[in-house]
Amino acid sequence: MATYPQIIPRPENWQPGRSAPWASTDPLKKATISLADVRAVLEKNGLAGPPKENPSPRDEEVELLDGIDAKGELRASAVLIAFFEEEGNARVILTRRSRSLRKHRGEVSFPGGRIDPGETAEDAALRESFEEIGLAPSSVEIIGHLHPIVTLASTSFIQPVIGVLKERPSLRAAPDEVERVFDVALVELLAEGVFHEERWIRPERPSPQTSDGSFPLWFFEISNEMIWGATGRLLVDLLCAALDVSFSNEP
Repeated sequence: MATYPQIIPRPENWQPGRSAPWASTDPLKKATISLADVRAVLEKNGLAGPPKENPSPRDEEVELLDGIDAKGELRASAVLIAFFEEEGNARVILTRRSRSLRKHRGEVSFPGGRIDPGETAEDAALRESFEEIGLAPSSVEIIGHLHPIVTLASTSFIQPVIGVLKERPSLRAAPDEVERVFDVALVELLAEGVFHEERWIRPERPSPQTSDGSFPLWFFEISNEMIWGATGRLLVDLLCAALDVSFSNEP
């Protein structure tokens, strides 16, 4: 059970969603996900190496913006999805944002933030990770990226950058930005009862991707935290790629 209170703006008409995309996957396949597995998945899906300089969001992401120019009006941001391995399992570093922040206070996220002029997504992800949790850029090997996503709440265009560390790092949270730094194994996110989906409908902005106008939100309840929003979406991307399963926005 998550013990930290968050403001989750559920609409009154929300409904429970589908089972996890990996619900029917062979349990043996879900027992271990190593760093080697992560590297192989990135290679297989054409996601190895740093992100392109001018990546485009997925078509469905742009349609959700309802007229917003994804490259002109969205805030360009980057996050670092940093892995290390223990006991044969890839573990990913997460943070809980400070309650004093103006936006997304108390939410779980990957370290990251705005891409400054002249920076690449890789530069920004590494700089923000050092500022937020003291992760030395020299300790991170960039091995890949995920497709960028668009968030309506903060009108951000987020480029995920994937890096690996040789060992568990010693980290410190910058108190003005981060209240907690923790890590979870990818296989722990697959455990029974950790994941659930909710279907939300915004009457003022129905999803063009589904017949009923709803869109999915993905939640992970783990390590006394509730992970959702953009971070939940990226974790679903990672896990589906690692397990070679697919999902859609349709209910």
